[in-house]
Amino acid sequence: KRLIPDDNDGARHQRFVLQLADRHTLLIAHNIDIADRIPVAVGDRVNFRGLYEWNDLGGLVHWTHEDPMGKEDGGWVRYRNRVYA
Repeated sequence: KRLIPDDNDGARHQRFVLQLADRHTLLIAHNIDIADRIPVAVGDRVNFRGLYEWNDLGGLVHWTHEDPMGKEDGGWVRYRNRVYA
């Protein structure tokens, strides 16, 4: 639905807002210090796995990458048949 400038405060995160089937929106915060940047554009479809946190705007998903310590199940974003983790 919308691309947002990167969050460069601390670990760098690529940010974009998805519109879900129920019309709610969801912010994806994808750590680009750990995983590759996703070449997503407005109108594209993505699949994802990460850690959801609720907020008044609909919530956000982060931890969309592998765990660098190898202790937790990591997340990912699938875009055009490529997995970004």
